Amino acid sequence: MMIYLSLLLANEPEGGLFDFNATLPLMAIQFLLLMVLLNASFYKPITKVLDDREDYIRNSLTTASENLVKANQLTTKYEQELAEARQLAQTIISQSKKEAQAIVSNNIQNAQKDAEKMVREASQQLNLQKEKALKTLEDQVDILSEQIKNKLLAGQSL
Repeated sequence: MMIYLSLLLANEPEGGLFDFNATLPLMAIQFLLLMVLLNASFYKPITKVLDDREDYIRNSLTTASENLVKANQLTTKYEQELAEARQLAQTIISQSKKEAQAIVSNNIQNAQKDAEKMVREASQQLNLQKEKALKTLEDQVDILSEQIKNKLLAGQSL
């Protein structure tokens, strides 16, 4: 059987599907050289660009998340300040309303006192004028009575 195999191998033509001669190691060396050249000229720059891009994206995301946290903190702070300012404004408004009401009430009371004082003074003036008018009227009545009496007495003596 061994002889038969050796005869078959000897009869097989060269250049078949798998020739194990010196071209196989040469092809392997060429393949390895092509891999080294492609790695140095193509894969490493592309890998570097991809790594740089990934670093840029990671840094951008980190910066964006930090900025978002800061923005949220500022928003919270400003909302608290706004709430405090609104509360202070409401306090000032209510205090101003109370002060204005007190001033208006005080002015009304002063005006009422002034009006009462003026009414009293006017009443006193009217009473004084009434008394003067009555006294003048009494004086005139006395004078007229005296004249009438004198005329009547003078008319009787004629």
